[in-house]
Amino acid sequence: MNLFDVYPLFDIEPVRAAGLSVWDKEGKKYLDLYGGHAVISIGHSHPHYLKRVARQLYDIGFYSNAVQMPLQQELAEKLGKLSGYEDYSLFLCNSGAEANENALKLASFHTGRKKVIAFKSSFHGRTSAAVAATDDPSIVAPINQTENILFLPFNDVAEFEQALQEYGQELAAVIIEGIQGVGGVNIPDPVFLQTVAAGCAGVGALLILDEVQSGYGRSGKFFAHQHAGIKPDLITVAKGMGNGFPVGGVLISPEIEARHGMLGTTFGGNYLACAAAIAVLEVIEKEELLENATIMGHYLKEQMESIPGVKEVRGQGLMIGIELHEPCAAIRKELLNHHCIFTGSSSNKNTLRLLPALTISKAEADQFLKAFTSVLSKKVTA
Repeated sequence: MNLFDVYPLFDIEPVRAAGLSVWDKEGKKYLDLYGGHAVISIGHSHPHYLKRVARQLYDIGFYSNAVQMPLQQELAEKLGKLSGYEDYSLFLCNSGAEANENALKLASFHTGRKKVIAFKSSFHGRTSAAVAATDDPSIVAPINQTENILFLPFNDVAEFEQALQEYGQELAAVIIEGIQGVGGVNIPDPVFLQTVAAGCAGVGALLILDEVQSGYGRSGKFFAHQHAGIKPDLITVAKGMGNGFPVGGVLISPEIEARHGMLGTTFGGNYLACAAAIAVLEVIEKEELLENATIMGHYLKEQMESIPGVKEVRGQGLMIGIELHEPCAAIRKELLNHHCIFTGSSSNKNTLRLLPALTISKAEADQFLKAFTSVLSKKVTA
């Protein structure tokens, strides 16, 4: 049996990793500034993380959600404290797509409605409702019902208010990313987010903030939407939550009542997932990684804005999009093949993404800046 061909693959086989470094089977060392789609939040193989997960595996790795698991409550309390959402409840699942799927379902349960507003260039996952709310027709199958999804221009207050007037009484939810990741690191304007939040409240719809990629300190605040001073009804998390262990969740407003059977999961919130997620929060707090994300993100943006060949640098904290005057595929390839640096792409073909671990040092940032300047200078002088 062969593997189903899902992605074009780099001809690299990583066998070991630590911090922001990855080694392949030949012993070649790479600088990882992508972290597997923003998953590696506290660095590869962080010692505290390893101890937490390994210790848990020796005790008990799995049982179903039919029993008491105090680790889940410990995780919820720690997450609530660090994020500022102590009055919210937490539903645990396994991935970002699953988190968004359950958030959309909760919104429909709560409101009794089914229409959803999403935004152009959005990405919310590849499962049924989540992919229907993703602005990429190429990954939406006929079974994924898109007739209930209305896509609006991103950051367009007038278009949103018009849609609210027309569809407000049918609207179950608005789903929006704290920062659009796959779309090319597009930041929602604070006034736009505030308008969306107020509009949802006005028509009785729920606001879902997809913080799967932009959450867990990546923007310099725990959640990216906190830069706009709003408080959504539902917040979805995953990726950096587990630093590589599959775990996701939905933070749920106290206004939304739970009912047995409304949501469910077999693997969500298992012992190992909780141990991994608690370890991540402990490291974020102890090592002050939100502050480091702010400092290093500002440094990288400031340095890159002056590099010839760069059209625009977008981002907050360590979620950075570098837009060039040309497609960035060849530049990413040269960074990887000749400078041993992993970076990311986006649906905007001219935008390269940086999503390094929040532990990145100035020396590692300078290593990238030197290589990136060298690659671009060849393009500019060619």
